[in-house]
Amino acid sequence: MLQPTRRSVLRGSLGLATAATLAHPYVARAAATTATVWWVQGFAEEEDVSFKKTVADYEKVSGNKLDYSIIPYAPSRQKIVSAVTSGEVPDLFQNNPAEILALYAWDDKLVDVSDVVETQKDKYTATAVNSVYCYNSVLKKHGVYGVPYLQAGLLNHIWRPLVEKAGSKIEDMPKTWDARYDFFKGLQENLREQGMRKIYSLGFTVSTVGVDTNNQYNAFLIAYGGRNIISQDGKLRLDDPQVRNAAIAALTYPTAAYNAGFVPPSAINWNDSDNNNAFHSKLVVMDIDGTISTEVAIIKHKQDYDDIVTTGLPLDNNGKPVPSQVNVACGLIPKGAKNVEVLKYLIQPKICGDYLKVGLGRNIPAMPSIVHDDPWWLADPHRAAYVNYGLLEPTLPAFWVYNPAYAQVQNEHVWGAAQADIIQNGATPEAAAEKAFKRIEAIFAKYPIDEG
Repeated sequence: MLQPTRRSVLRGSLGLATAATLAHPYVARAAATTATVWWVQGFAEEEDVSFKKTVADYEKVSGNKLDYSIIPYAPSRQKIVSAVTSGEVPDLFQNNPAEILALYAWDDKLVDVSDVVETQKDKYTATAVNSVYCYNSVLKKHGVYGVPYLQAGLLNHIWRPLVEKAGSKIEDMPKTWDARYDFFKGLQENLREQGMRKIYSLGFTVSTVGVDTNNQYNAFLIAYGGRNIISQDGKLRLDDPQVRNAAIAALTYPTAAYNAGFVPPSAINWNDSDNNNAFHSKLVVMDIDGTISTEVAIIKHKQDYDDIVTTGLPLDNNGKPVPSQVNVACGLIPKGAKNVEVLKYLIQPKICGDYLKVGLGRNIPAMPSIVHDDPWWLADPHRAAYVNYGLLEPTLPAFWVYNPAYAQVQNEHVWGAAQADIIQNGATPEAAAEKAFKRIEAIFAKYPIDEG
């Protein structure tokens, strides 16, 4: 008798039917197993409630058991790194941070999950599918190493009452990039003259920790014309003058705003939750932040919740749309996992949609059909803005999808260090950019992609 392979387990014990047939799932109950799952603690309590409900539903219909741990964001990262390094891995964890998908795929540390993704491939966005198609340097080929279940991108979060107190209206807000953020600069003096002496226009994150600085920098880079910094075959394109100019411009605007006093001084040290806190305390009129965590965190305070205006990012300076660069959250199966379960269940559209809904829609699906089939997603103005900009309008994968070298660029906070060099050491954006370019080129030299 042949021993089952991990691949056959993925095809068999993961093989549940569609959501409409949950009462009679395709599961081998006699072969019930226990899988160890590490899940990141939600920013909102409802997200953890949603995860536990999904686990309970899965266990009920499958007869299998999930031994799960819900772990805070930062400790989860540390735990994953330690586990993969030691080889003592769980059966499933998320890509936290997002770029470990590409890094662990490069090192041949993950199981190829092509057959899992294939069950819903026609429902995913192209960005979601492209985001899990990563290069394995050991096998010297690409494979599918993550199972997407949501995608997340940046938005503008704005206090309408503060805009109005400064004598303007949301409708006055320009639609193009620099003009929009210049508009908020213009509100600061009016607010301070009315006694709000500690108010700042812009909640830009310019630190060298966390993910927000990286995501914000990438958004500016794309808006200024640098979306092709890495080609789809993984080649760095810093020799392209348009990319180089965009990289310099993306360093220039946020740091100039900081040095001019339009960004809180503490932003040089902000971690991922600090810009949210600054916004909630009305230290800033607006900020750039991923997901609608800003709004969901105060959803029980109806007046404040309703006072926030959520929008997609502005058009570029030529009036053209700026695609939303999204990070795709996935389930990853590390090599060495003893039991492989649950992912085919989670990515059924009805199951995945309900999981994200119970979590208050802080993150959006990676499947347009989920929001088309359920009016709940567009019924709230914050969710609607997020769904439209981050899912239904054009999106781009993260840069590290094409080459994990960019994951290391982000992990080293190369762009954040360049911003700090400008802010703290008085470097020109051009000089800081040249220093960053040299480090990035050195990193990319360590990640050659050759599929033979």
